Amino acid sequence: SSEDDIKDDIRYKSKSGSKSEYKTEERSSSTSESKRMSSRNHNVEAAKSVEGWIVLVTGVHEEAQEETVHDKFADCGEVKNLHLPLDRRTGFVKGYALVEYTSKSDAESAIQNLNGKELNGKKLHLDWAFVSGPLDTRSKRH
Repeated sequence: SSEDDIKDDIRYKSKSGSKSEYKTEERSSSTSESKRMSSRNHNVEAAKSVEGWIVLVTGVHEEAQEETVHDKFADCGEVKNLHLPLDRRTGFVKGYALVEYTSKSDAESAIQNLNGKELNGKKLHLDWAFVSGPLDTRSKRH
């Protein structure tokens, strides 16, 4: 079936060759916006996922290549996994990526050094994918 073909497609594999274990979920922009903004609140702490420290990257260009994104983030530390979801209809990148680091210090380095930088002409926004503490649900724009 076409779903089996997609699973075997090289674009769905990490640099090490293992398939990504992330599941893509559709989220409303207000939910992801409030979650992303919440870690800027001083009462929250980055939370580790099951296997590593995950950074949510928004503002990824629709024609970005996995290798280019990986190389950019590998400058800040060892990238354990990279998930770059594609739009099923167009085949282009959806505009965000999940980058998993083995250590918290590498993930923090990426957030500090790459937040606001450009990749393929688009400004990147980085923040923790998972945080612990109260969520600030007020809608904010920056």
